[in-house]
Amino acid sequence: MRDGRHTRVPTDEGATGAGTLRDMTQHEHAARAPAAGARGILPADMISVEEARARILEHFHELEAVDTPLWDGTHGVTALGQVLAEDVRADFDIPPLANTAMDGYAVRAEDTRGATYERPLRLRVTGYLAAGSVYEGVIRAGEAVRIMTGAPVPAGADAVVPFEETDEQELGRWDARPRDSVRVDVEAKPGANVRAAGEDVHRGEFVLARGTVLQPAQVGVLASLGRASARLVRRPVVAILSTGDELLRPGEPLLPGKIYDSNAFSLAAQVRSFGGIPRVLDVALDTVEALTARIREGLDGADLLVTSAGVSRGDFDVVKTVLANEGEVGFWTVRMKPGKPLAFGVFRGPRNPVPHLGLPGNPVSAMMTFELFGRPALFKMLGKPKAWPRPTVRAVAADRIQNTDGRRFFARCTVEPQDGRWVARLTGPQGSGVLTSMSLANGYAVCPEDVPAIEPGEECEVILVDRDAPVPAARAARG
Repeated sequence: MRDGRHTRVPTDEGATGAGTLRDMTQHEHAARAPAAGARGILPADMISVEEARARILEHFHELEAVDTPLWDGTHGVTALGQVLAEDVRADFDIPPLANTAMDGYAVRAEDTRGATYERPLRLRVTGYLAAGSVYEGVIRAGEAVRIMTGAPVPAGADAVVPFEETDEQELGRWDARPRDSVRVDVEAKPGANVRAAGEDVHRGEFVLARGTVLQPAQVGVLASLGRASARLVRRPVVAILSTGDELLRPGEPLLPGKIYDSNAFSLAAQVRSFGGIPRVLDVALDTVEALTARIREGLDGADLLVTSAGVSRGDFDVVKTVLANEGEVGFWTVRMKPGKPLAFGVFRGPRNPVPHLGLPGNPVSAMMTFELFGRPALFKMLGKPKAWPRPTVRAVAADRIQNTDGRRFFARCTVEPQDGRWVARLTGPQGSGVLTSMSLANGYAVCPEDVPAIEPGEECEVILVDRDAPVPAARAARG
């Protein structure tokens, strides 16, 4: 809290989230004052995005490993995106037996020698083998077994002739009556269309390393090893609390003087998309009792508590009072736009200290600050501390991006390739309350602190928010 001379900020202690806060002295305030020539009057204690993020990340660590099912009937593939907390070796060969890569006939390659469309050969059919079945006999000279993709190749066979190189399609598919013989039109080479045992993985082979992020292919590999679960770094639980007497939940009747709470839902969606588990709390009214109850509810079982509103200078004092009573909280101003006010600290949870991230109340500011500070914290807890930065591109600005007050400005834009280069266009009005500026964006154009404006035709850095998202067509309607 501020007394005119000091601001409370996190120390280097407590990397597990249990740290304390230290005072930032007037000397440190002066060291962080804006450079000469900066536009506007900035608070002397304003800190950079990088410094705020570094201080916050000191209080987070990789969470513990838990046995996690690959598949949950309710939530689907629960392991996707999580970090493996064990080395994985194969207990058996994959595939365990030589099997066919195609539907066809298992044969001895030497029995097909010289076969052509002009001079085909005919083999006696001795059986039918579906995937999941094993042929009990042995293929002998002049014999063939009809076989389906994935079925083990019978003993005695060393090649598979695909249906397309036989008279299978001329005669129609197999019915209840087995065929006596099959015409072979093409000579088969030894090993043709046969997957060898252990072609993918050999028994005892090192398959996946601890620290691997499970993407679809890695999940598939674990399943192929017969693993229904794995030791994974658990997902962080993030409690999300919106504060304010004016807030309503979507679905409630809209009353005079009230607005719907969008922050809880946009933040919950961000938490989910970053890999965490959101827990949205009921809106807290602006009373000490209500806010205290909600905060304590949120701390129970959470790895991070996120609040929105009540962190700006001059905000209703009850919010800051309760935050201070429940833990050690520093109120910062960060040299960025949108999202200058920020609070961070550590609360006394029922079992463990819980870090708290206090975001501005404006919806764009809340989302942007969580993108820049909450996302790295979640990734560190998930065991992938270097994976949080998003890809960036250099793009040509199609619109003027004005920076009015010497803060780093993150302008919401659409970015798309055009004539061999990336082009960034603003999504429309850039106010911190214009949430549609976020919904229409697939990138954030960055205007540095010392740049008064990026003019049309000039290059700028753009953070790609979603490389898979198409450029929103709705922008054209906004002009």
